[in-house]
Amino acid sequence: MSEGRAGQRICAFQSVLAVDVGNSVTNLGLFEAGELTATWTATTYERMTADEVRVRISSFLATLDNPVSVDDGIVASVVPGLTDAWTAAVKSLTGRRPVVVGPGLKTGVKMRYNDPGELGADRVADLAAAKAAYEPPFLVVDLGTTTNFEVVDADGVFVGGIIAPGLKLSARAVSDAAAQLAVVDLRTPASVIGKNTREAMQAGVVMGEVARIDGLVDAVWRELGYRTTVVATGEDAQAMAALSQRVTCADEHLTLRGLGILHGLNRRC
Repeated sequence: MSEGRAGQRICAFQSVLAVDVGNSVTNLGLFEAGELTATWTATTYERMTADEVRVRISSFLATLDNPVSVDDGIVASVVPGLTDAWTAAVKSLTGRRPVVVGPGLKTGVKMRYNDPGELGADRVADLAAAKAAYEPPFLVVDLGTTTNFEVVDADGVFVGGIIAPGLKLSARAVSDAAAQLAVVDLRTPASVIGKNTREAMQAGVVMGEVARIDGLVDAVWRELGYRTTVVATGEDAQAMAALSQRVTCADEHLTLRGLGILHGLNRRC
């Protein structure tokens, strides 16, 4: 990834579709005149054709009160086997190949990372959005299939991060490893001390995730030598922010807004 150049001329498209293909869910957002006006979430399937993806996109757009003709798009995918299908579907919808988040993309974020090309597309989008919305230093906690931490120091430089198993992945791992334990619905337990197996698992997974987040934030702060703003994003951001002692705020659509920013930086007129 490379830093965007100040003053570069960019296109102002009337409507842009942003697609964030994750391992568990795919989030879509519609930008109109630069504003995020609609969002959708879909299950990520292991395999899909471009035709199937196009039908899915069309069904979401059909839910809008006013019909929209999408002018352009941007795709961020951490599932390589689905990237081409989503890219082709967006192209068929807009008539032009969408911006695809990957190596060589302008991000507007200064980086001190061994190989920026290794960064997942969602992590790059998070950084772009957080840079625009929050003063450094800040730490982004993205709660998905994995829980990702992105650290930006007091100079506004991305210095690295942490990748850990996510909430649902942890719950599934406990169930898979213990034959008598079923997968439980992940809700906040009434007490840390569970009164039955289900409550005990909920306490261990949910409160254990909160403790891990807070503990890792403390470790990052010690290493930096100062505290930061801590922004949670992702499917469980609101719940985790309410339980955490370290998360400053929840920003549910941070990744999608980051894709809107990346589109503006990289699509020339």
